Amino acid sequence: MFFMGTRDYKNFAPGCYYHIYNRGVDKMAIFKDEQDFNVFFNRLKENLFPNKKVSKLKNKVYRGKSHTPYIRKMLPPGSFSLITYCLMPNHFHILIKQNSDVSVSRLILKVCSSYSKYFNLKYNRVGSLFQDQFKSVLIDSNEYLLWLSAYIHLNPRIANLIKKDISWRWSSYVEYLSINSEKICKNKIILDQLKDPSSYKKMVEDSFENIQQKKHSELELEYAEFESP
Repeated sequence: MFFMGTRDYKNFAPGCYYHIYNRGVDKMAIFKDEQDFNVFFNRLKENLFPNKKVSKLKNKVYRGKSHTPYIRKMLPPGSFSLITYCLMPNHFHILIKQNSDVSVSRLILKVCSSYSKYFNLKYNRVGSLFQDQFKSVLIDSNEYLLWLSAYIHLNPRIANLIKKDISWRWSSYVEYLSINSEKICKNKIILDQLKDPSSYKKMVEDSFENIQQKKHSELELEYAEFESP
């Protein structure tokens, strides 16, 4: 069964969960190599956890241009809890909880703006990298929260990028399965509803055919434009 959250592009409130997603303008790739994935991921981490050290790019040269980092102003610690995420070649999905009055929009715009500057410098381009404003969906039921976590983790497999979901590095799925990885997600709200990580894996795998077959359902029409790599 499919569940639809409430679309809300302007209002964000403390204690609420949101599905945030966006893709490259004209469906272009926004992550072309491992470094690109890493830079976006680090931009996200440094704003989620400003008190922790994250790897930074220093004096890297992109197509003959020297890139010297500047000190970026971070958002207050604890403003958000990351639940799940998946970075795809031309889009991203983030399931996040807003913990304070600091809006999710501040986080996403900050991360995407910083990443866009990096990307344009590296690839010698100008103009917008992302398509319009990011999209947001308010998660208004626990059933939808569980389903969405599976949907996000299945993205690489649905797009035929991989055969096994755990082989996609730029996803929180391995963290959910307790495989050796950096722990950055607050996934207890999901995992505490299941017996153990293997039960979560079964839930995700059992959802695959249903998600794949429902590409033309109301929910899939909402996200269909984001499925192609």
